[in-house]
Amino acid sequence: MAGQGLSTDEIQGIREALAAGRKPRVVFTEAAGQMAGQLGQVVELTDPAASEEFVVVRFGRDELPFSPADVAIAPKGAGRRPAAEAKPEPEQPPAAPEPAFVLDTPRVPAPRREEPKTEQPPAEPKPAKRAVKAAKPKTPPGLTVTLAYAEGEWTVAAQQGTKALARPYVVKPAEALRMVALVDVPGVQEAVEQILAAERAEAEQQAEKLRAELAEIEARLAELREAR
Repeated sequence: MAGQGLSTDEIQGIREALAAGRKPRVVFTEAAGQMAGQLGQVVELTDPAASEEFVVVRFGRDELPFSPADVAIAPKGAGRRPAAEAKPEPEQPPAAPEPAFVLDTPRVPAPRREEPKTEQPPAEPKPAKRAVKAAKPKTPPGLTVTLAYAEGEWTVAAQQGTKALARPYVVKPAEALRMVALVDVPGVQEAVEQILAAERAEAEQQAEKLRAELAEIEARLAELREAR
């Protein structure tokens, strides 16, 4: 019984076999508990970054995820039934004795010939049912929520495993600051406050510039009105 689990090269070999349409046979190791020593077929390799149990094995009618330590490559010839034992040949009956030709000897009736009995081969015992390991509950993939800042905008995105739950959408700076406050990490909160201070200063400069341009336009408009 293999007990070392799958190596990196063996996992790569299984990945190539699945791509070619084959389902490699594996044997459960001691790490698999009561299923140790039993055989299964790898039907899929999921994302190792999402869960350490990314080797999906078909066992009977179930397809369950396991870690590389739970299974190993099955040895050649594993799972094949041994050849049927040869049946004993029936014993040959003894040859009937030849009659003796003796003068003045009373005839003795020939012994009754008995039919040979053919011994029946013993019935093969049925294999005992092995205990099946309780199926491990499949843990859901990890959830990642990302708050990002780029080109003057704050965005939030959510992803579970390899599936995107929410594409990046824009949030207000005040909402971004409240999200960071929930994390309670001083370095992160200071960085957000610096970004907001820089945006505030830039917005004030733009407002001052627009006020100056508006004042010039209003002065020009007053001159045009006086020229009537």
